[in-house]
Amino acid sequence: MNKALNPELASTEVVLRASALCKNFGGIKATQNVSLALPRGARHALIGPNGAGKTTLINLLTGVLPLSSGSIELLGEDITRLRSNQRVKRGLVRTFQINQLFGSMSPVTTLAWVVTQHMGWGSQWWSPLGRNPAVLSRVDELLEQFHLTDVGLERVSTLSYGKQRLLEIAIALACEPKVLLLDEPVAGVPAGDREEILSTLGQLPGDVCILLIEHDMDLVFSFANRMTVLVNGALLCEGSNEEIANDPRVKEVYLGAEAIAGV
Repeated sequence: MNKALNPELASTEVVLRASALCKNFGGIKATQNVSLALPRGARHALIGPNGAGKTTLINLLTGVLPLSSGSIELLGEDITRLRSNQRVKRGLVRTFQINQLFGSMSPVTTLAWVVTQHMGWGSQWWSPLGRNPAVLSRVDELLEQFHLTDVGLERVSTLSYGKQRLLEIAIALACEPKVLLLDEPVAGVPAGDREEILSTLGQLPGDVCILLIEHDMDLVFSFANRMTVLVNGALLCEGSNEEIANDPRVKEVYLGAEAIAGV
């Protein structure tokens, strides 16, 4: 998508721009000419049925998979050929459907390690946490923001799955992202724990551009203010919540009239 397709972007700084992304696996076209432009502070959802290509698209944006064709820009810089870790350093950060945590560590040590790495003190990661007030202060902020203070010293493997998901988002935020890609943040989380995650997502920094993949339509419509719908690896449509909720093509291929009748 370019600015002409979305007039709202004409006077807004585009933080992440993906142009005509294609990914082929042999003869299979997993992603077909998908374009996306996200302005600063965006709350954008990427939705579609299973197999639509949502996670493949995220893997392309983050460098996990190489593009067959197309280009990706972050704040005007072409990052198409950068490795995943180089994109993270520039502010393009993601979470995963299945958490990537170290079960033997605690939230405190996990966040301390991430913050230390991000601040450029990686060679000192083994030093006692209390020796670096800047690291300790940032870890305390993250623990409080993500409701992890009470479990900060527990082993990650003993935490509820909801707390583990919150820790994963805290890790992503510790990298000070310009763009945060959330891949199904409430997947596998019991219904009783989802409210805490929803509340925390709503309090994420307003200047961070967020792209959300999610099947939970309550979360999608409460969090996002604009959506892109993928079907069979291709862009079906993009629009505001109201436009997507009332689009007959979306109702037919994904949501179903009954599923969004109350939106």
